[in-house]
Amino acid sequence: MTWIDGKQQKRDKHSSLVNQEILAKKGFIEEREAKILLYKFLRANTTFAVDMLSGVKLFPFQHMAVKAMLESDYFMGVWSRGMSKSFTTAIFAFLDAILNQGVEIGIISKSFRQAKMIFKKIEDILAKPEAAMLAQCVTRKAKNNDQWTLEIGTSRIHALPLGDGEKLRGFRFHRIIIDEFLLMPERIYNEVIVPFLSVVENPTEREDLYNLETKMIEEGRMTEEDRHVWPNNKLIMLSSASYKFEYMYKLYDKFENLIQGNIPEDGNAHRTIMHFSYDCAPKQLYDQNLINQAKASMSQSQFDREFGAIFTDDSSGYFKISKMAKCTVPDGQSPCVEVAGEPGDKYLLAFDPSWAESESSDNFAIHVFKLNDEARTGTLVHSYALSGSRMKDHIFYMHYLLTHFNIVAMVGDYNGGVQFMSACNESNLFKQSNLKIGMISADLDKLENYQEGLRKAKLEYNLNEKKICILRKPTSQWIRGANELLQSNFDHGRIFFGARAVNDDYQKQRNKKIPIKDLRFLRLVDEQDKQSNAAKMIDFVEHQVDMIEKTKAECALIQIKTTAQGTQSFDLPDNLKRQTGPEKARKDSYSALVLGNWMIKTYYDWQNLSETQGAATFTPLFIA
Repeated sequence: MTWIDGKQQKRDKHSSLVNQEILAKKGFIEEREAKILLYKFLRANTTFAVDMLSGVKLFPFQHMAVKAMLESDYFMGVWSRGMSKSFTTAIFAFLDAILNQGVEIGIISKSFRQAKMIFKKIEDILAKPEAAMLAQCVTRKAKNNDQWTLEIGTSRIHALPLGDGEKLRGFRFHRIIIDEFLLMPERIYNEVIVPFLSVVENPTEREDLYNLETKMIEEGRMTEEDRHVWPNNKLIMLSSASYKFEYMYKLYDKFENLIQGNIPEDGNAHRTIMHFSYDCAPKQLYDQNLINQAKASMSQSQFDREFGAIFTDDSSGYFKISKMAKCTVPDGQSPCVEVAGEPGDKYLLAFDPSWAESESSDNFAIHVFKLNDEARTGTLVHSYALSGSRMKDHIFYMHYLLTHFNIVAMVGDYNGGVQFMSACNESNLFKQSNLKIGMISADLDKLENYQEGLRKAKLEYNLNEKKICILRKPTSQWIRGANELLQSNFDHGRIFFGARAVNDDYQKQRNKKIPIKDLRFLRLVDEQDKQSNAAKMIDFVEHQVDMIEKTKAECALIQIKTTAQGTQSFDLPDNLKRQTGPEKARKDSYSALVLGNWMIKTYYDWQNLSETQGAATFTPLFIA
């Protein structure tokens, strides 16, 4: 681990002199002076302050991080997974709140659940007997649907959903903490976060003090170096490493050049980058077995990013993450993620079923695509992937999708799909809704008879009677063709991933009427965290973005292999296939994407088939 100071001016230039000042004191000290000296001492001795207030004993790297967060205007921590990012940030939050009374601290992340994790870390610390002094500083705690607040004296710590960024505009934060910054939309960072940093508190007071100091300097009663330095607002960014084509790396590179003086600084901001790979961590934090397992269960590029804190160029699998990024709808544009369909729009559903109820089993995966008839394309706007759940939960979720989206076509994996659709149709839930999905039996495997198969599919298809589903048998020929089709559609922009819901779209999705109370969409649910339907809806909308990112991540893992007989397979790397346990690598969302992409083409092929096409028995010839 190395430390590079760069060419920035040290922000807290007096802190190093505090201990010498205290040591120089002799005899009796008045109470007021003693309090001021104690404050200065705690401010300058972070590890001691944290230990005294909370009983937490910091590792050296945590001390460095908290100290840097306190002294910098911009802090970017690129840390390995398992390096206690949330815990260390929680330490900074409560220490900053105590030492700088009156500050407003906002914690935001990719989801409200993630933002609440840092908040919960503070609560965990408060609950320990060693933190009795810290607990006495807490004046109020409130938990609402979309905001958690902890008051420490006159300071307040807020955990908020990122959402569309609009809720953030109503606050005047002095500190913004962003967890998992790599998932922060560039638009929200530039349009919402950055303006926070330029807004100053008490501008009139600052102007009056500046004029007074100027007069005193002119009179020789003080020097320019003695001017009061007003603190800037702070931005704390924490994340694992990203791909180099993503926005986080661009910002990282800019910060690095500003620190080193390669580009001019516009203003007087002070920046710190802390880059920690797993091998920088104390041995107490990491079990070597965990590292060995991660190396065996991840691709090299994934391990480099998540544990090595290394920015990588691109994914190494058959499907490149950079291509998928280009096929992702930008935030603020349409289509975005949806929890219920829009009237008049058409949707297509694809599913890859799993009957096992073990948490270590494959996921039951479902995708919903919004169709564009004019362009003959589809956009993934809703996704579900869950293991360790009962079949009735999957049936309930399927019923919810079929009754809240205008599904005009369906496709599923034949293996398990026959039994699942039969279970759906025979369930009380489907019967009560008078809902029964019919199967299309047309043979679409033989290329020489493809047009005939399309004609039969078109004849069998009946939207009014819900005969809209094809159960696809995954032959080796079809698997190869379907994967090549997906690759081609990424190349030519014929399949897309929906944008994050922002602005009006975000509020529209939050206000959709769906059976949110009974929907299960997370494998791990904190039973202690009793949520209202409104709070659960926020998580659900944000969850859809996570699911789309999960789908892209699964695609990026897929490798192509060719046997000696020339048969091609598309699968996870061998080391990932050997994984077991709830957190194992999976490919079910990828499989559902392959199915859905194939079905979009098939649906439009038969929709655009003329009535007479494929029925002729005579092949015309040109005769000279």
